Amino acid sequence: MADEEKQTYLDPNVEKELPSPLADAIRSGSVDKKILEHSHDADEALKAFQSHPGQVIHIDEATNKRLLRIIDWHLIPVMCIVYGLNYLDKTTISYASVMGIKKDIGLVRDDYQWLGSMFYFGYIAWEYPTNRLLQRLPIGKYSAACIIAWGVVLACFAAVENFAGAVAIRFMLGVCEAAVTPGFALITSQWYTKKEQGTRTGIWFSFNGWAQIFGGLVAYGIARGTANHQTSLAGWKIVFLLTGLLTVSMGILFLFIIPDNQLNARWLSKEDRVLAIERIRVNQQGVGNKHFKWYQVREALTDPITWAFVAYALIADIPNGGISNFFSQLITSFGYTAEQSLLYGTPGGAVEVITLIAFGYLGDRYSNRIAFASIGLVLSIIGMALIVGLPLENNSGRLGGYYLTQASACPFVAFLSLISSNIAGYTKKTTVAALYLIAYCVGNIIGPQTFRPKDAPRYVPAEVTIIACWCACLVVMAFIYVWCRRQNAQKARLRADPSYTKLENQEWLDLTDKENPEFVYTL
Repeated sequence: MADEEKQTYLDPNVEKELPSPLADAIRSGSVDKKILEHSHDADEALKAFQSHPGQVIHIDEATNKRLLRIIDWHLIPVMCIVYGLNYLDKTTISYASVMGIKKDIGLVRDDYQWLGSMFYFGYIAWEYPTNRLLQRLPIGKYSAACIIAWGVVLACFAAVENFAGAVAIRFMLGVCEAAVTPGFALITSQWYTKKEQGTRTGIWFSFNGWAQIFGGLVAYGIARGTANHQTSLAGWKIVFLLTGLLTVSMGILFLFIIPDNQLNARWLSKEDRVLAIERIRVNQQGVGNKHFKWYQVREALTDPITWAFVAYALIADIPNGGISNFFSQLITSFGYTAEQSLLYGTPGGAVEVITLIAFGYLGDRYSNRIAFASIGLVLSIIGMALIVGLPLENNSGRLGGYYLTQASACPFVAFLSLISSNIAGYTKKTTVAALYLIAYCVGNIIGPQTFRPKDAPRYVPAEVTIIACWCACLVVMAFIYVWCRRQNAQKARLRADPSYTKLENQEWLDLTDKENPEFVYTL
C-alpha cells in the first residue's frame, strides 16, 4: 500500500514541470510527500534521503545555478545589512566619544575604556547559552528575536544619564548581539556548499566596512548639524536612536525573510526545498541536528584545531578591541579634528570591504582561504608599522597606515568560514563556534585596556602590542594550515585501504569531522 501511494503521488501535469532527477526520486519513494509539504524541524530533512538508502538526487549545473541565485537573492542582502548594523551598533560608542558623551554622562579616568570592554562581558556571558539555543530553537526566528532586542537596547542608550546606566546598556547589548555571528555562520553552512561558504561569509562580514563608511558619514553629518543648529537632543543621542530603530526594522524584516531551514522557506517551491538540501550533501554535515551530544563536546575540547581557532581569536582580537573603540581618537592623534576623524575614518571601511570580498573569493577560487587571508594580516602589520615609525608631521602617511590595518579582519572571517566548513557534527560545531567567539570577546575586553589615558594622544605601547599580536597570529595560521593538510592525508590513506567501506547516506548522520573518513578539510 505504501508503495502504491508513492507510485501515484505525482500528478502527470505536475510531473512534466519537475526536474527529471527530482521526479525520479519522488516516484521511487526516496522523498516522502510529508517532507515536501512542511517541516519546522531540520532533523526531518534526513527522512527525505534516508528512507531509501543509496538513492541520490542528481542536480544538473543549470538547476544548481538557478537555486543558488534564488538563495543568494533572499539570504545575502538581509544578512549583509543586519551584520553591518551589528558592527555599527558596537562602534557607535567610538563616534559618541568625539561627540560629547564623555562630558554629558560624566565619564572620568578609564570609564570609557570600561564601556568599550563591557559590551564583551555581556557577549561572553551569553555566548555558549545562545549557541545552545541556536541549535535547539528555530534558527531564523531566534536570530530575528535577538536582532529586534538589540535594536531596542541600543535605542535606550539615548536615555542614559550616567556611567552606571551606560554600563548596563553596553552589557545587555553584548547579550543580545551574541547570537548574530554564530547564527550567521550556521545559516551559511546550512545553505551553501563548502566551496561557496568562504565567499558568502566574506560578503556578509564585509558589511562591517560598509557600516564604517555609513556610520562615519552619518555621525559627521549629525555632528556638523548639531554644531550649526540647536537641537533638543545631543548629537550622540541621535546616533544611538537612529541606529537602534533601524536595527529593529531590519529584525522584523529578517523574521519574515530568513527561514529556519530549507524545508520551511516560503520563497522556495516544495520541490526546490528538497533540491536545496540535496545540493549541500557534499558538505558531509547534514542540515542541522537539535539533539545535544556530549561525546561531540568532548571531541571539540580535545581537538587541537579547536584550541588553534581559540588562540587565534584571542590574540587577533586584542588589536581589534583597541582599534574599534579608539579609531576616532587614534585619527585625531594624527593631527585631525574630532569632526574630521569621523569623516576620515570612512575609507578604512572601504579597505575592509575590498579585502574581505577579494580574498574571500580568491580563497574559494583557489581552495586556499588561509593563504589569501594571511595577505590581509601582513598588510595590517605594515600599516601599524607605518603609524608607529613615520614622523609625527607625516599625518597623511600615518592615516594611510591606519587604512591598511583594516585588512586585519580577513583571517578572522576566513576562520569563521572554516569553522562552518571544517567542523562537522552539529553539537561540535556550535561548541567550537562558541569557544571561538568567547575568545573573541576576551581579546576585545583586553584590547581597550592597552590604550591607557597616560599614553594619549599617540598610544605607542598599544600600537606596539598590536604589531606583536598580529605577528603571533601568523604563526597560529601556519599551524592550522599544516594540521588540516595532515588530517586530509591521513583520511586519504584510510579511504584507499581495500577494507574501507562507506556507509550509506552518511552525509546526513551528524558525524563529526573526525568520525567521517569521507570528510575533507578545506584549507
